[in-house]
Amino acid sequence: MPRIVMKFGGTSVADLDCIRNVAQRVKREADAGNQVAVVVSAMSGTTNQLVAWCQSLDALHDPMEYDTVVATGEQVTAGLLAIALQKIGVPARSWQGWQLPIRTNDAHGKARILEVDGAPLIASLERGQVAVVAGFQGLGPGDRIATLGRGGSDTSAVALAAALKADRCDIYTDVDGIYTTDPRIVPKAKKLAKISYEEMLELASVGAKVLQSRSVELAMNERVRIQVLSSFQDIPGTLVVDEDEIVEKEVVSGIAYARDEAKITLRNVPDRPGVAATIFGKLAEDNVNVDMIVQNVSADGTTDMTFTIGKADLPRAQAALAAIKDQVGNSEVLIDPNVAKISVVGVGMRSHTGVANTMFRALADKAINIQVISTSEIKVSVLISAEYAELAVRALHTAYGLDAD
Repeated sequence: MPRIVMKFGGTSVADLDCIRNVAQRVKREADAGNQVAVVVSAMSGTTNQLVAWCQSLDALHDPMEYDTVVATGEQVTAGLLAIALQKIGVPARSWQGWQLPIRTNDAHGKARILEVDGAPLIASLERGQVAVVAGFQGLGPGDRIATLGRGGSDTSAVALAAALKADRCDIYTDVDGIYTTDPRIVPKAKKLAKISYEEMLELASVGAKVLQSRSVELAMNERVRIQVLSSFQDIPGTLVVDEDEIVEKEVVSGIAYARDEAKITLRNVPDRPGVAATIFGKLAEDNVNVDMIVQNVSADGTTDMTFTIGKADLPRAQAALAAIKDQVGNSEVLIDPNVAKISVVGVGMRSHTGVANTMFRALADKAINIQVISTSEIKVSVLISAEYAELAVRALHTAYGLDAD
């Protein structure tokens, strides 16, 4: 029998009516003769509330206890969906991440999946049950609940699809596919029929909210075919596939933006070997992910070091930098949370020149100043003032000819 994994995000299970709608979709797949495993997120807004409670009590809360709190949202949804499926005659059973188990490392709040034991679920599927799995969570060292970071249910779904050797992994969300940019900002954005793993990985890593970046990375490594679909419309979605399956490769496939970053600048850092290792080693030790980095060396033997992190990591980053201030010897720390990262992505960049120049010229024409630049083989990203984010996205979407006719 074909085996599929269906994942439903927070807006898809926002209330009981939405959960009933999801149950009907799952029933259609089960009635078609498929073995079905479902991965669910918390109901819309639930995780935000749980996170806010933790932060209100202590901005530097214990990550293990944070995970204990925020993992509960998915547990509620899994149980409710199992009840809804049973109500319409579909045998179903809910599963928590620790019951499989989904084993993770000890990076609480942003844990990485190490392995998934698919045997219990396969046995359940073979008995004709639909397995409803709580996404976003697993079991870390010491048998402590660990969560996978925001959007982690996508990663749960792909990991489960790989472990079950599923024929496909369908990600249901509030949009009907992957677009060249956010249609709420650019109404002329086009839906893509297919996008490569590599392009989707870059877009997800630089701000596109449709899929979590680690889920795409895992799908690429395990060759799991992903389909992004709407929970509310029965129309074709977007396939995330190998680059070889895409005949026409656009120079730029999409424009992404991220407002959830903050810029940190360390002023007058002594220009000597080992300083960067001390700074970024401490941040890594405290599980603070660093994104863009730029260093400006002065003639007086000091340097200004600028980098970006997620806004949610700011309290932890500030504490880490304060702890190593005497070792580093910098004069001050400047923090700017009002920045946005804008990125252009496309596998066609490998064989075309002038992509970065087009970006810089389009931003200059709108009088938008660039603060930091970073590049990869198929991506160019810039950091700008947050107030210009939407203007920049619209300008770049037009400059690269992505506007729909």
